[in-house]
Amino acid sequence: MEPTTPIETLCRIVLRGREYEAQTATDYDGGEAPENIDGEDGEALSVLDDAVNDSVEAELRSQFDDLAEDQLAEVLAFCWVGSGTYEASDWAEALEAAGEEGHGAINELMDMPMLAATLEAGMAAFDISCDSIGDLS
Repeated sequence: MEPTTPIETLCRIVLRGREYEAQTATDYDGGEAPENIDGEDGEALSVLDDAVNDSVEAELRSQFDDLAEDQLAEVLAFCWVGSGTYEASDWAEALEAAGEEGHGAINELMDMPMLAATLEAGMAAFDISCDSIGDLS
């Protein structure tokens, strides 16, 4: 199967999806060591900062906005196949249902847990991979 969306575009969405989902380590309480129960200083804790990187979110949303409606539907259908909502053999049905979402598909994609991995899994169901694609930064 040859997707209507350029593979480079799909792979760029995967890359930005990973960045969008990423959590980065940060020091607890701005680097201050918390006190133990007995009042002594403890070790600084490392926690995950789940603040969304607004520029990555805007870039990912912009990539979706720039897609033609059939390409946006294709990305959503790939994700549905990757998540198991549809089987690869039901591609025509998945694509038709995704096309009915219109630009509402953008919000569904932005809210999708593990967007990058799900899209990659859907692409892999059709032997489409980002392995041969160079630097997409």
